[in-house]
Amino acid sequence: MIDTNKVSFNFIKKEPFTGSDSGMRYRLEKHSEGEEDYILVHVWPEPYNFVSTEDALKTSETFPLTPEGKEEAVSWLNFMLESKAELWNRVKDKPLLSIM
Repeated sequence: MIDTNKVSFNFIKKEPFTGSDSGMRYRLEKHSEGEEDYILVHVWPEPYNFVSTEDALKTSETFPLTPEGKEEAVSWLNFMLESKAELWNRVKDKPLLSIM
């Protein structure tokens, strides 16, 4: 489970915040469209980093760029952690060559 207190809203406003839990990797970043800013959140299976992972393996969602939006984003991450547990468990702690 991802602890909302360990995800810094101020950090997200300046740099992408990344982490992993139980085979799931995630990234929260500030994104802008026109004059509106929001938090763009991605999840994908280990072992690769964000750039090296195929887009087809990533799931994304957006949330308001507010402290409440950050809380919603972390709730969504925990939902994804539970709802796709079979996928995360399949890749967790596996050597890179065994899942290619």
